[in-house]
Parts: sequence; C-alpha cells; structure tokens
Amino acid sequence: MTRKRALIVVDVQNEYFSGGLLIEHPPVSQTLPNVGRAMDAARAAGVPVVVVQNTAPPEAPVFVKGTPGWELNDVVASRHRDHYIEKNLPSVFTGTDLKDWIADHGIDTLTVIGYMTHNCDASTIFEAAHLGLNVEFLGDATGSLSYENSAGQASAEEIHRVFSVVFQSRFAAVLGTDEWIDALKADAVPYLDNPYSSNQRALARRREAA
Repeated sequence: MTRKRALIVVDVQNEYFSGGLLIEHPPVSQTLPNVGRAMDAARAAGVPVVVVQNTAPPEAPVFVKGTPGWELNDVVASRHRDHYIEKNLPSVFTGTDLKDWIADHGIDTLTVIGYMTHNCDASTIFEAAHLGLNVEFLGDATGSLSYENSAGQASAEEIHRVFSVVFQSRFAAVLGTDEWIDALKADAVPYLDNPYSSNQRALARRREAA
C-alpha cells in the first residue's frame, strides 16, 4: 500500500553539536550525515521535507533565538525544505500548523529524524500515533544525551536504545537510514511490532537463558 510520507527534520541546531546540549549517542559524526542523506533521498523521491527549529525563552540557557546555538546546522540549512516550523515545546504539533499542513497535503505517514530521540522526537511520535498517522523513526539519524536527576541516572546509549525499543513496540517503525531509503525506492511499508509480541519475545529469551 502506497504511503504519502513527509520527512520531519526536528531541531538539527548547533546547540547539539557545539553548544550546551552535546549529543552523545549515536555519535553525531554518524547521525548528522544521515540527516543530510535522508533529506536528499526524500527530495529525490518527491517526499516533502518539514524543517523544525526550537526556540526557548530569552532567559533559557540554550536555544535562545538569534544565538549561534539556536541556528540550524548547515547540513539542514543548506538543503531544500518544503515547509518550516518554529516551535516552543517538544512536540512538533504543539502550537504549530503541522496538523493542518499534514491534512492539506494528504500526508498519512511521518518519518521523524533529528534531535533528541527521547524528547522532541518522542513527543512528536507519540502524538502522531495518537492522531492515527503511520510513523517511522530513523534511529541512526538522531541521538540522545545522558541524564542524572532525582529519579536516577541513565546513559545516552541506554536512553536512545530503550526509547527505540518502545517506539518499535507500538508507535513507530524503527529503521536505519539505508533501510528507509530502500523502502522509499521499493514503496515498501516497514514492519511495526506490537506490545504483546514484543513482551512475549522478551519472556521467551528469559526462559531460554534460565
């Protein structure tokens, strides 16, 4: 079944590469080129590209409009885009025209790339799934950073991996950039799992290891 996709390029801003929120995993030396490759493949396939830029309040430590960290990275800024969104909250839907733009263009599938896996990507993916859209997530064209707070601590690798597993269990088909480009060429529908099957595999693995 043919999908009408849009590529959502989330917050590929310098704050994540040379500013105050440095992406740790996967390394940006891998993920940032994949962002560019996905954008090029989308344009070649006639898939519209939506570029998103986050803006924080003037008193915030990061993403203040007009600062170097707020600027789009050149990998994105130098490439073609079909629509631009400036947002102030994690989800690309909140306080923006994305929902209307999707409806106007007959989009039924969002492919999400950009930063960060667990924050703006996750918020957008969950909301898109709740709106009944198909969602794809390119796990090697995004990334996470490590956290420590009153609830505990988690490495960037743990955060990226766990969110990816959760996405694939219900919310978004998780692909590599190469897989996605192949899917575009073949007009293929990537596989999305479900919570029951994901859980049963985990239980079976546990039993085998016992």
